[in-house]
Amino acid sequence: MGAQAHRATRSAKPGEVTPHWHVIDATDAVLGRMATKIADVLRGKHRALFTPHVDTGDFVIVVNAEKVRLTGRKREQKTYYRHTGYTGNLKSSTADEVLNGPFADRVVSHAVRGMLPKNALGRQILKKLKVYAGPDHPHAAQQPQELKLG
Repeated sequence: MGAQAHRATRSAKPGEVTPHWHVIDATDAVLGRMATKIADVLRGKHRALFTPHVDTGDFVIVVNAEKVRLTGRKREQKTYYRHTGYTGNLKSSTADEVLNGPFADRVVSHAVRGMLPKNALGRQILKKLKVYAGPDHPHAAQQPQELKLG
């Protein structure tokens, strides 16, 4: 190897990383671009000590989720499906119906969930996402820092 010493890749251990809190204002933010940024921060890819099998990410609070922007005709054409569990009971609703309904925050969480790993770690990471349709959130005590998009 010559004069250089061999260095092993450092891997983060669970509980070794202290998570920070970030707040994102979704007003006029494009849904997909915002969701990728959120997924990276939740996963911990913005840190130097990113480890794929360990939760090294931060908490993310999204406010004004009902004011998120969908490009093109997605607001009318994008369809969300859910199943009641009974035969033939597949329910569907458009993005516009969901955003104008009582659960507007689900559009953002659904977009982020699709960008996370589909395993136990992904489900654990998703719990660190807090989405609110309006401008208020109950996490002021955590002193979240504003996260800029783009």
